[in-house]
Amino acid sequence: MPRVTEAHREARRAQIRAAALRAFTAKGYQRASIADVVAESGLSAGAIYGHYDGKQALFAAVAEEVLSRRGTEIDAAARDGVPPSPIEVLTILTGGMTRDLEDGKILVQLWAEATVDPMIHAVVQEVVAVLRGVLLDALRAWFGARPDVAPDGPDAAAQSLIPVMLGLGQGFLMQRALLDDFDPDRYLAAAAAVLPA
Repeated sequence: MPRVTEAHREARRAQIRAAALRAFTAKGYQRASIADVVAESGLSAGAIYGHYDGKQALFAAVAEEVLSRRGTEIDAAARDGVPPSPIEVLTILTGGMTRDLEDGKILVQLWAEATVDPMIHAVVQEVVAVLRGVLLDALRAWFGARPDVAPDGPDAAAQSLIPVMLGLGQGFLMQRALLDDFDPDRYLAAAAAVLPA
């Protein structure tokens, strides 16, 4: 029997993550089951469990992949060695999340569930830690190139701006998911007026 390569295993995991994202988006995290992921992927339950311990582990892997794409997009946004500004970072994050998560309602559901379900709370904490790392790298690089707006140094400036960036990103996604008249361009223009430039 031929050996299964790591590339093949990763391709299978990517297939499973994509199917899970479709299932979570269609039904919401709580209502989606591993059976839904099986149906979306065309694989067996054994194939799913051979790579992921359960729904929470699968959600964490999906979230990590989505955030990893944002990190890659932020890195690619640097022009001529100049890192993207805070508003450019926010635009990349919100634009990418919009592409990957359609209406974003799954995030609103997860944030709500994280307040009452300790396991989901733990997963959300892991995901936010990854997001903070992405933001820290991007903001530290930008403040490093702009010492005029970082009198206490790039690390301190980045650390102080991260909660604001998280709040602006969550506000964007929350309003987009819940408000019929949400205007993303107007929101980002208002955010640009309050972020350092």
